[in-house]
Amino acid sequence: MVKRRDLVREVEAQGLRSIGGTGHEVFEKPGFRTSIPRHREIGEGMARAIRRQAGIERRR
Repeated sequence: MVKRRDLVREVEAQGLRSIGGTGHEVFEKPGFRTSIPRHREIGEGMARAIRRQAGIERRR
């Protein structure tokens, strides 16, 4: 499990900014949009998919 706040920091470091949302927080940059669920922890598979969408290299 990945803490949501850590994943948000990774996404923001890639230049995406939050535009809000209710059940999911939506992040965007020109020509691209992704969302992160509002849960304290996010499963590894979901975190991997969000990182891939945002162009983040795999963490070790």
